[in-house]
Amino acid sequence: MSEQDRNADGPAGPPPRAWQVAQRLHAAAANDDSAADLPAYAELHCLSDFSFLRGAASAEALFERAQRCGYEALAITDECSLAGIVRALEASRATGLKLIVGSEFRFDCGLKCVLLVETLAGYGRLCELISRARRAADKGRYRLLRADLEQLLAGLPVEDCGLFALWLPATRPDPEEGRWLRSCFGERAFLAVELLREENDAARLRQLLDLAEALGLTALAAGDVHMDLRRRRVLQDTMTAIRHGLTLADCGAHLFRNGERHLRSRRALANIYPGQLLQASVALARRCHFRLDELRYRYPAELVPAGHTPTSWLRELTFEGMRQRWPQGTPPAVVAQIEDELALIAELGYEAFFLTVEDIVRFARARGILCQGRGSSANSAVCYVLGITVVDPTESRLLMARFLSKERDEPPDIDVDFEHERREEVLQYVYAKYGRERAALAATVIRYRGKSAVRDVAKAFGLPPDQIALLAECHGWGNGDTPMAQRLRESGFDADNPLIARILAVTEQLRGHPRHLSQHVGGFIISDAPLSSVVPVENAAMPGRTIIQWDKDDLETMKLLKVDCLALGMLSCIRRTLELIERHRGYRVDLARIPPGDPDTYAMIQAADVVGVFQIESRAQMSMLPRLKPKDFFDLVVEVAIVRPGPIQGGMVHPYLRRRQGQEAIRYPSPGIEEILGKTLGIPLFQEQVMELVIHAGYTPAQADALRRSMAAWGRGGDMEPHRLRIRALMEDKGYASDFIDKIFEQIKGFGSYGFPQSHAASFAKLVYISCWLKRHEPAAFACGLLNAQPMGFYSPGEIVRDARRPGATGRAALELLPVDVQHSDWDNRLEGGRPRRGDDAGVQPALRLGLRQLKGLSAERGEAIVAARRQRPFADVQDLCQRAGLDEKARKALAEGGALQALVGHRHSARWAMAGIEQQRPLLPDSPEEAIVVLPAPTLAEDLLSDYASQGLSLQAHPLSLLREKLQRLRVLDSRQLRATPHGRGVHVAGIVTQRQRPGTAKGTLFVSLEDEHGSVNVVVWSHVSQRRRKAVLSARLLAVRGRWEYADGVGHVIASDLHDLSPLLGGLQTGSRDFH
Repeated sequence: MSEQDRNADGPAGPPPRAWQVAQRLHAAAANDDSAADLPAYAELHCLSDFSFLRGAASAEALFERAQRCGYEALAITDECSLAGIVRALEASRATGLKLIVGSEFRFDCGLKCVLLVETLAGYGRLCELISRARRAADKGRYRLLRADLEQLLAGLPVEDCGLFALWLPATRPDPEEGRWLRSCFGERAFLAVELLREENDAARLRQLLDLAEALGLTALAAGDVHMDLRRRRVLQDTMTAIRHGLTLADCGAHLFRNGERHLRSRRALANIYPGQLLQASVALARRCHFRLDELRYRYPAELVPAGHTPTSWLRELTFEGMRQRWPQGTPPAVVAQIEDELALIAELGYEAFFLTVEDIVRFARARGILCQGRGSSANSAVCYVLGITVVDPTESRLLMARFLSKERDEPPDIDVDFEHERREEVLQYVYAKYGRERAALAATVIRYRGKSAVRDVAKAFGLPPDQIALLAECHGWGNGDTPMAQRLRESGFDADNPLIARILAVTEQLRGHPRHLSQHVGGFIISDAPLSSVVPVENAAMPGRTIIQWDKDDLETMKLLKVDCLALGMLSCIRRTLELIERHRGYRVDLARIPPGDPDTYAMIQAADVVGVFQIESRAQMSMLPRLKPKDFFDLVVEVAIVRPGPIQGGMVHPYLRRRQGQEAIRYPSPGIEEILGKTLGIPLFQEQVMELVIHAGYTPAQADALRRSMAAWGRGGDMEPHRLRIRALMEDKGYASDFIDKIFEQIKGFGSYGFPQSHAASFAKLVYISCWLKRHEPAAFACGLLNAQPMGFYSPGEIVRDARRPGATGRAALELLPVDVQHSDWDNRLEGGRPRRGDDAGVQPALRLGLRQLKGLSAERGEAIVAARRQRPFADVQDLCQRAGLDEKARKALAEGGALQALVGHRHSARWAMAGIEQQRPLLPDSPEEAIVVLPAPTLAEDLLSDYASQGLSLQAHPLSLLREKLQRLRVLDSRQLRATPHGRGVHVAGIVTQRQRPGTAKGTLFVSLEDEHGSVNVVVWSHVSQRRRKAVLSARLLAVRGRWEYADGVGHVIASDLHDLSPLLGGLQTGSRDFH
């Protein structure tokens, strides 16, 4: 994940996209056509790159070019879409050039036209037409009939429709199309003359002018613009080839004949078009009065009981929640905070929004769906008492300005996580409550990245599939700063080959352009009026869902409220774990009453025995735990927040650890600073602390929030200098030393990278503690729940299984694992045996039986059929199994290869033979003897391991390296147990199966690799110069040998690599997998 993606997804959030556009375009570009004698012009037919794989330029680039050319206005008319119109609005504001809203359509009959918006009412009709066309077809397509437009305009006086129509005649115009369009729009219908120097422009001009006169249409000039500059033509051609699924060589007539479909200078246009056509375009542009800023969105008024208003009902629910949270009475300070929040919510008019979120959370809890709010909303005491968040205001310093403020003038952002397996129930509840006309998910724009871009470009240029795959890997994960020439050479390409050079050049141009719209992870838009009057709605890929054509940045610009119903796998894991505990261990766990300071749980955390738990399971977090040694809940909050780019780049981690370990004195220059930073030992680790520091210096809460946004923008070229000067002046006035001010400001700048607010970290820390407590005290149920919630987290099922079988360093019980077996396994993994817990008697942990879901190639439908058939009676043999469960050949093979038939036929060789004989062939001759019973030898351990890994990705038998240990010993390779007994600083030679690779954006090219052998895991640090030198080994090895230096301090050990070698051939056909992360 790139730094930009982290900032976009994180609780800090990036600066608004509109702000970024304004920064890039703030300087007025030089006007290419400044001569006064040039005609005015407005382009009325222009596609941006949101006409996916048609337009080759962004709205930003188009507006910059149009402004340079001195255009009076620019219409963005993407095909049956307004997905890019908010970006066009941002570019329009930044350049000062008028935006005209429109869209291009191709009807089923072949007619092609552009509709331009004149008024707000016309905008609503355009949205409705796009929605009708998109909802009538599968995702990514549209279907538009003439009847759709006729129905939209039925009963309306033509002059009140709020739209203008431009007919785009084909090469051989059909006059009937123009007549029909004029019958719909009257004098609001125009004929667009697009002269593109493809044939005889003079003849084309005469033909279209005669046609316009005959049909009573006004002719005007337009450009069918697909790009800002002529030099984008190679990109536009490549996009065309990608769109049609052809190579460039085979595209033929699909490609434009020249590069004229760009924003041409007014001088060029004056030489091409008669003056009256240019004037007609400008005249129509001036009639388009609608501005996107006019759009008014109303959040639906929530239904409230009779006698209540939304304000009074929110207050009622809030005070009811206070009585539940504090039965003995709410602390006065919290009451005051809640009153302030309620007053602010009422002043800003967001009562209905809070009621909506409370209602969704109430629905989920009534259905037994685990959920929890997070992010900046955890700064709200009202959200806490409503049950939306779990951060107790009496335990944390909450800063409401981080969540909501009057001066910021933007809607609140409340993120609620639901179990990922049951979130669909919540989404369908929202759809059912508001109706599909008034509720839809926000969109996410899927853009080309290096790997996807080079694949499509190389295919368009005609490279064969094997070379495309190799070239894509040159852009794949983990390449870091390795020069492209080296990547190409190592993949077998000639870096000087002109074809490869051209592919890479076009790839760079394609990167960042949108590929298609997808659905947001859970952001709902809810409207009082039909959504299609505000923004077009289209079908999502998933059945039963609809999405709008705007993404979260568009919503922020347009100030539309978004309700975030997100999915979190750990909540599903916890719910499954609780059910298993109740069923197999004889007691019910109340999450709200889990012992808060359990010594065994914290001992396990300090020992970094946290594979599979929430948030602190990563390599970096596990390295931090033995150093930080969390001993209470606030320490967990710090742990969650400290291993983030913000604190790391701000130089806060090591000073905090030194102070925590007593190696550095803690000094506070004033009691005010101590009150803010006391709990974090004088180091600002949370965003709220930064805001409180500057409020202490003299900022208002709103100004402090503006600083937070500037911090997010600083990494993208934003200017922090005004803040630095002001903070210095304010703090100097309060008597603070210059070096202290400089130090604080450098730490503030560190938050320009991804950093957590304390409220968000505290929300996550709750789940950290719950998952750790469950892992420590109920390891069988937790491991089973975790496996059934896959895929999620850092670890593969194989790593989870191996961790569960090993005892924890602080007393966590090792588990017995049982193999997949059709006579015993359910679809999900399950628990067997054990002894329930009774009072102080912890009982005996049950065994974990692997489920049929672990077998590759076996569908859930076939797996459930096996379980249903077995419930009737046990299977007698494989014939009985296949007949009663209705198994096809694929399912039979999956069971045989996965070793799931041992109880019926014995080892794998017998299972394969038995399954092969299920469908017996007819005898060649009558009275042929029956096939003799064949007794096959059992497979070797090595053969079983190969089959286990191929079919399940794990094995309950020996670890593969135990079979290779003799060979590795001859190579003087240490195992992980021997490594841990090696003195610090000693040179070592280790090897293991690669399970993880991680290259964090803050690590300056350093790669972190996790290796595994039969005794445990080894962490390896690979500096960038080593990974560049041994790039192929580090990125592709399954079995990696490392020479380097062993470092061990504060309970944390790792190998600093000096050389790497690929030993994968020793594994033969054994297929292992690595989870790779940014």
